[in-house]
Amino acid sequence: MSEEMRMMYWNGPGMSWGYGLMILNMVLFWGLVIAVVVLLFRYLTRRTGPQGAAGTAVPAAEDVLAQRYARGEIDAEEYHARLQTLRGARPPGD
Repeated sequence: MSEEMRMMYWNGPGMSWGYGLMILNMVLFWGLVIAVVVLLFRYLTRRTGPQGAAGTAVPAAEDVLAQRYARGEIDAEEYHARLQTLRGARPPGD
């Protein structure tokens, strides 16, 4: 092998394993950069407050009671009695 070929290819003709390592390092680097950006974005945009098992916000008890009243599941008397109970007052008649 001529001196020119040896200097041109360092260890001989063909691609060496060093090129593969450079590609692997580049993929790992950019994967890490993208993962950090995604995690930072998710951290900054997450909602605060109580979370349910599926990651959704847990509605307040008064909100659930109001929804039940709006759907007609309970009447006005029961709504007001339960609302007073939730707020710490004793329901009328007790």
